[in-house]
Parts: sequence; C-alpha cells; structure tokens
Amino acid sequence: MADPTCALAAPDAFDTATREAVYRTILTRRDTRGDFLPDPVAPERLSRVLLAAHHAPSVGFMQPWDFLLLRDPGTRRQVHDLFAKANAEAALMFEAERRETYRGLKLEGILEAPLNICVTCDRGRAGPVVIGRTHIPMMDLFSSVCAVQNLWLAARAEGLGVGWVSILDNAALAAALGLPKGVVPVAYLCLGHVRGFHRRPELEAAGWRRRLPIIDHVHHDRWGNAGADMHLAERLDTDQAAIETGRFLVERLD
Repeated sequence: MADPTCALAAPDAFDTATREAVYRTILTRRDTRGDFLPDPVAPERLSRVLLAAHHAPSVGFMQPWDFLLLRDPGTRRQVHDLFAKANAEAALMFEAERRETYRGLKLEGILEAPLNICVTCDRGRAGPVVIGRTHIPMMDLFSSVCAVQNLWLAARAEGLGVGWVSILDNAALAAALGLPKGVVPVAYLCLGHVRGFHRRPELEAAGWRRRLPIIDHVHHDRWGNAGADMHLAERLDTDQAAIETGRFLVERLD
C-alpha cells in the first residue's frame, strides 16, 4: 500500500503575504556580530530552528549534519582563543591600509551570544557509496551548508540573529570540541536575540565590499554569454534596484 504522506502536494504558488514573508526573511537576514543580547533562547524557538535545519536537502538523503550546542563559558572561551589566534594571522594577509580596516571590524560574537552552535558533517554517515556523491565527494559538505542556511533563515523568521565565525583553524576546533574521526566542523555559529538587524550587511556598510550587480553574473548556455533575453535583464536590474531602495516587497511581487 502506498504511503499517503508521499503523495504529491499541489504545485500552487503561495499567496502574496506568504511569499512576502519568505522574501523578507531572505532579504533581511544578516551576519550578526556585536549586537547580541544576553537573554536565553526559549526551547520552543530553538526547537523550530533546529528542525528547520534538519529538514534541509541532502545528497542521497544522508542527512550528514549534527548540531553541537555550546553554552559552557569555558569551552566558548577556548574557541574564542582559537579565533583570536586565527584572526591575528588573517590580519597579516592583508596589505597595510586594508589590514588596519580589517582589525577594526567586529567579526564574531562567541562570548556575547547566549548560544553557540557548531554544525558538523559526518562524512561516513551513509556508507562508502552515496547516491549523488559518487562523482562529487564534497556533496555531503554542501548538504550540511544547506542545513546552515535553513537554520539561519528560520532564526531570522524567529527574530534571532546568527553570526558565522569562519576565522578558525578547523582541526584545532575539532580537537577542542572532541569531534570523532570523520566528523568535521562545517559552521561555527553564534545565535541569540539581538538589538536589531542592520539595514545593509556590515561589511557593505563599512565599505569593505559592495553588492555585485546580478546582471553581470547571469550567463546563458555558455559561460560569458550574456544572452539576448533583454526582458529578464531589465527585470533583474529593476528588481535589484528595488531591493536596494526597499521597494521590492511593496512593488515587485507581481
């Protein structure tokens, strides 16, 4: 007998209000660093966020992720020490003027956030041969990143901030957290309530990088072919401009 839960759902698009909520979540998601509040995250909110992450797509349905919740101050101080060492090393990789700007950036909230989460990938979870990973071995890592994105968007919908701390020595982090062989850190996240969300990404506001024009990065059939779809090019240009000026959710969901 067929499983009724596997029946196809109707392909109808969501109503406008629901679509607006989805796009608002995506467009207002930010990498949070120094704006965390000390208030703990309620279990019901954390449960929803973790389940959203657990429902990410994964190659071969291997679900390679685990979520290590870190509240202990001592462990987090140890991770912060790892960050400080890696951050000092990273600063030296930039040229002089850029180096000083880099040193002035707030790049983590390890000690400020009430909760840290390390998302890991168990590279052997589904055995040596996994559907969809036979020719691209990194697909399990990519799957874990999908879980990170789901977590991040769900957190934003819950009014919670997330900051990804990527300036870490992964091997040292794995040792500090006691990860078993074959399990690798994918993302070290800081999560919690925040004072607010920045209107623009902090690195963009600081002049470090700007949002690239999407029309320069859409190719048709072959790399470098801008194509002749002028209607799409015009729409992409006007939609991106609407996002930049805050008009997208009001005017462009048609």
